[in-house]
Amino acid sequence: MVRDPFADDDSPALEDVLDALDDDDCRAIVSVLDEPMTASEISDESGVPLSTTYRKLEQLTEASLLYEGVELRPDGQHASRYAISFEDVVISLDDERAFEVEISRRPRTPDERLENLWSEVRKET
Repeated sequence: MVRDPFADDDSPALEDVLDALDDDDCRAIVSVLDEPMTASEISDESGVPLSTTYRKLEQLTEASLLYEGVELRPDGQHASRYAISFEDVVISLDDERAFEVEISRRPRTPDERLENLWSEVRKET
């Protein structure tokens, strides 16, 4: 099933968010993402081995803490680029005293939304 690429209110599982935030490599990756970067660039900047970087990028993306866009290249060898997709993460108790997670996001630019759409199309083909 294709995820709605225009939805800005993904609600990840609490455990996914906590697992990502509790991981040293995930935190190292987030700390170097001042701008969108490829996995190789992230690996170089963070010091996390490339094979581990790919796994951690997937973990962070599943937790809705990063989004994956696509850098379109003239040679047809498009590259995934990752960027932080949150401003705040708040964990609270709801009325039934169950934990819930709320992720505050900055608005995505039209270019970022188009990148996200292209990324979702690539995943389905």
